Amino acid sequence: MALRNIAEYKQGNRKKEECIPANIAEGQIYEFLKKGQRNYWLEGEIPLIETKGNGQLSKPLASIIILEATHLLLDKEPYTKGRYKVIEVFDPKESKVHFNGFSKID
Repeated sequence: MALRNIAEYKQGNRKKEECIPANIAEGQIYEFLKKGQRNYWLEGEIPLIETKGNGQLSKPLASIIILEATHLLLDKEPYTKGRYKVIEVFDPKESKVHFNGFSKID
């Protein structure tokens, strides 16, 4: 799942749920919000990455499990909202590969 940097929320450009929490922690549950109808895999871990838009994506920052995802209309626009649980937070200075595509490497 790709979310924005928390700075986008602090600058008033995005809602908090559209951003990666500032102090993301293992075992914690967070809410997310994405514009558009999205389909997420619910049966295992997926990477949490940061997006700057236009396909500019970071390497995985954490491994998460999507707990729930719901489609809704906000101001007549489709959105997907839900909750995810952080399984593991990765050290950004580490060069270890954690995912092969969307498959977690143990």
